[in-house]
Amino acid sequence: MEKVISSYETMFVVDLSNGEEACKATVEKFLKLIGDNGEIESVNEWGKRKFAYPINDLTEGYYVLVNYKAETTFVAELERVFNITEDIMRSMTLKA
Repeated sequence: MEKVISSYETMFVVDLSNGEEACKATVEKFLKLIGDNGEIESVNEWGKRKFAYPINDLTEGYYVLVNYKAETTFVAELERVFNITEDIMRSMTLKA
């Protein structure tokens, strides 16, 4: 069976309440995960931004936007890992 590889764009927001070092470690963890399972085309770290409304009583988070190519099965696994990681506040993946 042939592997289906598509282009994706994922944005995730990291919780800053554990400190800058924990935030950077979380970003590196997910960039490595994406890089190991696909081909990263670009990474755009938007940095610390204020939210339009509080999320879990927090008013800001660290935004990261990643464009990559991967198999369709990996995207479901990535979303699952985002959902069970406490340092990830929000995430969204779109097929580009």
